[in-house]
Amino acid sequence: MKKLLMTTVLALGALTVAVSGAQAKYVFALVPKNMNNPFFDQARDGCKKAEAESNGAFECMYIGPGEHGGGDEQVTIVQDLVAKKVDGIAVSPSNAAAMAVALQAAKEAGIPVLTWDSDLLPENKDLRVAYIGTHNYEIGTNLAKLAKAIKPNGGTVCIQSGGAAAANHNERMQGIRDELSGKKSAASPGDKLMGDGGWTEAEGCPLYTDDDFPKSVQQFEDFMAKNPNVDAFIPTGGFPQFIPDANRAAVEKYKDKIAKKELALVVADTLPIQIEQMKEGLSLGQVGQRPFEMGFKTMMALRDMKDGKAAPADPTYTGLDVCTPETADTCIAK
Repeated sequence: MKKLLMTTVLALGALTVAVSGAQAKYVFALVPKNMNNPFFDQARDGCKKAEAESNGAFECMYIGPGEHGGGDEQVTIVQDLVAKKVDGIAVSPSNAAAMAVALQAAKEAGIPVLTWDSDLLPENKDLRVAYIGTHNYEIGTNLAKLAKAIKPNGGTVCIQSGGAAAANHNERMQGIRDELSGKKSAASPGDKLMGDGGWTEAEGCPLYTDDDFPKSVQQFEDFMAKNPNVDAFIPTGGFPQFIPDANRAAVEKYKDKIAKKELALVVADTLPIQIEQMKEGLSLGQVGQRPFEMGFKTMMALRDMKDGKAAPADPTYTGLDVCTPETADTCIAK
């Protein structure tokens, strides 16, 4: 933790030099939920590509909590960025309600803010200019459609989510529940399935990983040991697949059930390491986002706004990729 805090201090110290120097270069911060995460790494790469294509007009500062950092640490980082007077902030809120406090200060300081990947709560959306990212509800509905195609008669299901306060994962859960039940719920995370549409949520579910990848694998192992006849298991993020060796060890014993379509294991996200696991028979479907595009588009939008151009449409959706073992080689949009 000391090493992480020192890294953050050094990064923000470097930011002070960049902001206070004579150069006219803008400094835009891209703030993920956590670092050392293959999903957010792609957003970082998109951010850096935008920086390279700007011909020196702005710097992409990629800064966020450590691997197991939570919403409080992310809020502190954003508060520090506001204090340093960066030129723009693009953040994926880990805790939507808590982030609103930091973004109120950004608004008062005149710093434009975009959200990406995950948005604020409806009552706080005036604190950011626009959301750029996935239509999270549709991730859920598409995951549920895959599960229904595999298990048309329904059954028991367990949803594995991220943080309980993460708006994007709650929207995905609502999409799953609404699609499986055939009924539209009033708000995220939707109404728990109690036989609706032939589907019932297993006892103890949903499971919350808090974006802790080893924890997500352990949850799967523990749940399956107690519920070997569950019909569907649906993670709303790629959590277990992001540590492929551990996930392979956990899922390998269920490959036969997956192959026979006795277990509908469908997972969010379509990173290369995930598609590889699907090809190995460790899932029956993946619904993916486009994080590289999120990182790229948020930076370009911040530059446009600073240059006096129009703000991006709110929301700006970056699209989805729906993959199955049969379409694995062609399902990702280029």
